[in-house]
Amino acid sequence: MPALSREPQLERLIRRAAALIQKGQRASSAFTRWRLILFITALACAITFYKLAWFHSGNWSLAAFLAIFLVVAGYHNRLESRIHRLKQWQRIKQTHLARIRLDWTQIPERAQALPPQHPYAHDLDLIGTHSLIRLFDTTVSSNGRERLASWLLAQPPDPTAWAARQTLVRELTPRSRFRDRLVLTARLLDEQEINGQRLVAVLQHHHHIPHLPLLLSVQTILALTTAMLGLAALLNWLPGYWMFSFGLYALIYLLTDQGEELLEHAVGLHHQVETLGTVLRYVEQHARRPGTALAAACRSLTDRAAAPSLLIRRVATILHGISVKAHPLVHLLCNALCPWDLFFAFRLQQIQRRVQAHLPMWLDRLAEVEAASALATFAYLHPSYVWPSPRATSGRENGAGPSYAAGALGHPLIPLTQRVTNDFALEGLGRILLVTGSNMSGKSTFLRTVGVNLCLAQAGAPVCATSFEWSWSRLVCCIRIDDSLEAGLSFFYAEVKRLKSILDATQDRTEPPVLFLIDEIFKGTNNRERLIGSRAYIASLTGGHGFGLVTTHDLELTDLERSTPMLANAHFQESVAAGALQFDYRLRPGPCPTTNALRIMELEGLPVNHDPSTT
Repeated sequence: MPALSREPQLERLIRRAAALIQKGQRASSAFTRWRLILFITALACAITFYKLAWFHSGNWSLAAFLAIFLVVAGYHNRLESRIHRLKQWQRIKQTHLARIRLDWTQIPERAQALPPQHPYAHDLDLIGTHSLIRLFDTTVSSNGRERLASWLLAQPPDPTAWAARQTLVRELTPRSRFRDRLVLTARLLDEQEINGQRLVAVLQHHHHIPHLPLLLSVQTILALTTAMLGLAALLNWLPGYWMFSFGLYALIYLLTDQGEELLEHAVGLHHQVETLGTVLRYVEQHARRPGTALAAACRSLTDRAAAPSLLIRRVATILHGISVKAHPLVHLLCNALCPWDLFFAFRLQQIQRRVQAHLPMWLDRLAEVEAASALATFAYLHPSYVWPSPRATSGRENGAGPSYAAGALGHPLIPLTQRVTNDFALEGLGRILLVTGSNMSGKSTFLRTVGVNLCLAQAGAPVCATSFEWSWSRLVCCIRIDDSLEAGLSFFYAEVKRLKSILDATQDRTEPPVLFLIDEIFKGTNNRERLIGSRAYIASLTGGHGFGLVTTHDLELTDLERSTPMLANAHFQESVAAGALQFDYRLRPGPCPTTNALRIMELEGLPVNHDPSTT
């Protein structure tokens, strides 16, 4: 099947990598043995020559063996580096395979806060352990991860920005080497993601040190004076005058601000900054081809006299020097020999002036490439998914309404072997598809399928379908409602508040139409009041600026099709075979002809008194 075409290819690459790693490890073991043999042989030859009083030969033998040992050690270190690189590359491919198979145990998970009161994120599993964002996330920085999440959570986007985004995603889709090496480049230097917010905070944090240039000059002169006087005293040229200059140096050090606050913030950041510089350099190298979407997205990185990556690497060098503070004894020794802290505080202030105004923009461009690369990886791993086509207008000019039309629509978070697809179409303001069906027949999953694919389409990604056209829509859901003890909300009241927010959204005609997905409307109350409230609520929706789907167990609501022209019925159903319920998860027109609640109770051994009048 086309959807599985990437799986055997990835399996071959993983097996090939494993064979190369095994071969490299055997070679590494051989190098280890040879290094030991060289050391023992060199030691034996040197001892033998020196015992025979052949000192010249002994010296030459040591030099020769040392040279050979260094060459062998150099090759060995290069081999170990290649093995490490190959292991990381293999790990990337294994993660890709896990993404295809939805093997969540092999997909990295990074903390992502669920936005409070979001209209659909919780309902559609966009964030969480088994979520769409976790499935996508190949980013290497916190900015990239947040950009990827924003594309799914802030919808609909501006159509012009969306077109540029999808162009970039489609351009990067076949470039698997570029995408994987982007991740590999970052992982080889640091397993942790680049914390862009912390970098910006440090490089934009100004701490004024009074008279820093003068103080640095004085301390430098005193340090040099101490060194020269100390050397003179060591050679017995002068008495121990160095103690006076060193005492003055130490006194100034203890009595003045050495930039402690500034330096404390920067300790330990050099690894992340080094990673950022290396990743930016990689992106810069591949974004210089004119006329490409990547070049357009990274123009602010390449249209500069000084490359951002070069400036960032200078920052990394400075922060590496500052990180000596993490080692108290070494830090004290460095400051005893020279004005170490003052020098790096001065250098950091200098580089801040050059970088601080541009760093947020550089991180923004990198985040754009990372997020597009993540969607491109998703597209590459699912070649059977289709690129969606938005309708040019909402149709107000010609009388047409918003629409959503898909062929063989499926849920990307359901494994291929279990996924059932359905054709689906809905068009026109006020149009409602009322979906009935038995328990476990697939109503809720279908709502999520519709919603998730709309999110994918409006994010710029391919969708799990064979065809897909839609109008820009504001997505709102009432599928997964939780009560809140902290807020003092019962389940029913939380549901009512959510439904009210949906109704309010459909009253706003200044924004794109609303696509609403409501599961088991008013399920938190009794049957009589649920029917009354549902009829009134659905009638209000038909007159609003939106369209969507509503599911219910109440078959009485299907009668609304007669009195409400904008409403149509559809259903899922089940069959009984070998004493068990079976579901085909196919969407069919019309109201559901069967129910299964009593049957499920009976199959699970609960007492059921059959009433012939209710069959």
